[in-house]
Amino acid sequence: MAETGRIDISEVQVAYRDIDMHGFLHSHAYLAYAEAALLQFWRHRPRVEDEPLFVVRKVECGYHRGLKLDEIARLTVRIDKIGGRSVGFNVLIEVEKELAADVEMTWMAADPESREPAPLPEEIRDWLYQFLP
Repeated sequence: MAETGRIDISEVQVAYRDIDMHGFLHSHAYLAYAEAALLQFWRHRPRVEDEPLFVVRKVECGYHRGLKLDEIARLTVRIDKIGGRSVGFNVLIEVEKELAADVEMTWMAADPESREPAPLPEEIRDWLYQFLP
């Protein structure tokens, strides 16, 4: 995953290992690319004491155009919603400004021991607000 100078945008070149027998990116690879972009973005969050565990609650992918070997995909992480205990992300996957896929993910904050829902830390919530459209 190549950085672009912005924490919400990254690029990846479609690798041979991710191509199916028809010459297009495997469906699961779109999710892997989106998760990698989201994790790169997430590394820049403010660190808080007693941070909750963040677990995936929902993933949905809309496919618009198949990606091919060696294409450079641009991934843009957007914040869709910020809740009391969760955050919704939308990752756009584009090639030359043409939408290839959009991935929606919802993460829930959870207590690390009980795995029960926990409040989203205020510092993280405030940081996320700057990325709302």
